Amino acid sequence: MTRDASVVDERRSPAGDTPRGLDVAAFGAVGLSVATTVLIGLLGPSAMVPRLPGPSWQPPYSLEAHPGAHLAIALGAVAIVLGGLGLAAALRSRWRPDPRRLLYAGCAVAGLLAFLPPSGSADHLNYAAYGRLVTLGQDPYAITPATLPGDPVTGAVEEWAGVTSVYGPVATAVQALASFVGGDSVRLTVFAMAVVNAAAFIGTALLLHRFARGNADLQRRAALLWTVNPLMIYHLAAGMHVDTLAIACMVAALTVRGAASGLLLGVGIGVKLNAGLVALGPAWELRRSPGRLAVVAGTATATVVAVYAVAGPHVLDQVSAASRKVSLATPWQLVKVGLQSLFGPGAYSAWIQIGSLLLMACLAWLVLRASGVLRASGVPGAQPAGTAPAVAAAMVVAWLFAAPYALPWYDGLAFALLALASWPALEAFMVARVVVLSLGYLPAREALRPDDLLWTKTLLRETVVPWTLLALTVALAWWAARAGRRARRRPASAAPRP
Repeated sequence: MTRDASVVDERRSPAGDTPRGLDVAAFGAVGLSVATTVLIGLLGPSAMVPRLPGPSWQPPYSLEAHPGAHLAIALGAVAIVLGGLGLAAALRSRWRPDPRRLLYAGCAVAGLLAFLPPSGSADHLNYAAYGRLVTLGQDPYAITPATLPGDPVTGAVEEWAGVTSVYGPVATAVQALASFVGGDSVRLTVFAMAVVNAAAFIGTALLLHRFARGNADLQRRAALLWTVNPLMIYHLAAGMHVDTLAIACMVAALTVRGAASGLLLGVGIGVKLNAGLVALGPAWELRRSPGRLAVVAGTATATVVAVYAVAGPHVLDQVSAASRKVSLATPWQLVKVGLQSLFGPGAYSAWIQIGSLLLMACLAWLVLRASGVLRASGVPGAQPAGTAPAVAAAMVVAWLFAAPYALPWYDGLAFALLALASWPALEAFMVARVVVLSLGYLPAREALRPDDLLWTKTLLRETVVPWTLLALTVALAWWAARAGRRARRRPASAAPRP
């Protein structure tokens, strides 16, 4: 699928090879943020880094310095704030560093982080437990880790021990393979998963770099949005979330054609079901080529049916339950509180589900209209061949802003798609969103939050973050509406093309 660079803002001053003071500050902040993320893992177990039971000679390794909770949480906040400010400034910088250096640096950091304990959440302990259940002959979609509390791996789960797996069969297969390698050692099991995670992160970086080949400016922007993006390094390279594998599959699917694209789409959906939104991009682009669309859609559908059928009858149980949840840091938490006060507990679920779908549809339409894709689609020859990443990015961004349940690492999919589509305005909204949401989820381990930092949950996560994200959502809709009106006033053939 081809790339169109016209959506990059060309009204800015010409780029230069010599960095200015602001350029140095921007890229310096990015570097310091990444270094802080590395330091969090290097220091070892803390409020940000769960302990990994297992022989100390096994990877991953750390200094076992056991920093205090206040220091660990402060380092996390510094990494997030510096990363957000530095990334926002670097994306608007006129300096032109060699994109290959950015690629090598980001890949090296991702490789290094695989040898350090994961930080930012305790989800990897759940991954290890679900894989362990498979190797013990149990169904992680029907049996919870709490069922085997005496097991050295399932017993290490800190949160969600009483919850069955919400991840797709492909993710579970990777977790089971890691468990087979790690055996009774949580440490070695996590390291095996970290190697796969690093490979997925680096593989995505290489695909994005290759996709923009021939255009150093686009390669540089792609590197900033993914490879050296300090926020993605914080959540996906250091945090080791399964989302990284789904993102790698979806980026690969958008860079190939035919049955290979459908197969990769199906595998990505087999990692996380909501990654399937990306499939709307190729579907839109191929809608006037029924034969090609049938090949991609048929292959993707067959792959999804096959992998989910193998996983058994309970594979979607937890997904169904999760679809009715509302996370504390989304604007829907405000709606939930209001509805509960009026109608009592549980009355909010259906209303919020319907409202989120309507909001998503509205935002997707506004953003697509702003992109010029809808305008150009009615004019023969006006629509570019590479609209799939732009349509996919619009759908994923709309979903992220509208979803009742969201965590900051979910945003990685949008950043990878924007690296393909080059959409500066949406990039700014996503940087702001992930910074705000990330600050709301400090620290990684709820049980280790000091009492004097309880306000980070009661004030920041439950009040400040939802209202801020609500303001961002309104701003996104306002921007998209204005951009859409401007696009309508232009000739369709001249509409901006992501």
